Amino acid sequence: MQVRNPDATGISTTQGPFMASGLPIAGFAIIEAADMAEAVDLVSRVPCAVAHGVVEIWPLEEPEQS
Repeated sequence: MQVRNPDATGISTTQGPFMASGLPIAGFAIIEAADMAEAVDLVSRVPCAVAHGVVEIWPLEEPEQS
């Protein structure tokens, strides 16, 4: 999911897996959130999302125990 919040005027999200980018990748962080809605709320306030950039959210899943 991609999250944008240009000039902190409103959050927009785009669903889907994104494996390519026309923009440089600035880095990554691992955050802890109860669910996707909380993750969107958290990342919508970071400078990249507010400064007309985009932040992608990729949920981490624990592997199944065998």
